[in-house]
Amino acid sequence: MGISTSLDDKINRLGFWSAIVVIVTAVISVFLPLDAPGGYTAEHADRVTWLSNNREIFIAAWVNQIVAMLSLSAVFFAIAWRIGSTNPLRAILAAMVVLMSVMAFIIPKFIAVWTIPLLADTIATGAVGAELADPLLRILNVSVPFSLYTSFDYLGFWLYSVFALLVAMPLFGPTLATKISSVCLALFGIIYQLALLTLWAGKTAATDIEGSFLGTSLLLVIAIIAMAIQFKQTLSSEK
Repeated sequence: MGISTSLDDKINRLGFWSAIVVIVTAVISVFLPLDAPGGYTAEHADRVTWLSNNREIFIAAWVNQIVAMLSLSAVFFAIAWRIGSTNPLRAILAAMVVLMSVMAFIIPKFIAVWTIPLLADTIATGAVGAELADPLLRILNVSVPFSLYTSFDYLGFWLYSVFALLVAMPLFGPTLATKISSVCLALFGIIYQLALLTLWAGKTAATDIEGSFLGTSLLLVIAIIAMAIQFKQTLSSEK
């Protein structure tokens, strides 16, 4: 087996197992709360109390999100590698976009597991620095769509949409799995860009932002499942 073939095998294997982890973490996320009950509409005092009393489960939920994000990025890298032989420039650009998305996502997610629990505990106990912690926690609200925290998250998803538009056409291949993944990625990329234009035009209310932007993430899930099947088929054919 040549070096190139061996590397292809390893990257396909990485893509397959990363896709499995994405699916597993997506299921786990259903049972782990990412914010206090009520989300966007919850009172600040109620959020502080909930975060202080549910510190461990909140951190676990966001650690799960970090694992999901890194695994999804690995799948995207495997997709970029897959199109590299026929579209090297697009593959390079797509890989660069994924790297930028990792940076955009890791910042708020690390803040969630490090800063937010400390802020909530400081406010709840009235410890030194509580006056500073209170406005910081408001700024880093994980549910308000225009907070500093969520801005990084939406930036990360926008970069995902750019990646999707870069790889969609080259990925469209002879198998049903790659066709499904390609179409889903194309739709995600287009819908996200249209949602962004609608927001800029002032047509989307703040309360509707999450549904308008993150609702399309189901397309990414379908694309990942399809690619998991494709990676598995490729590995089986190489044996």
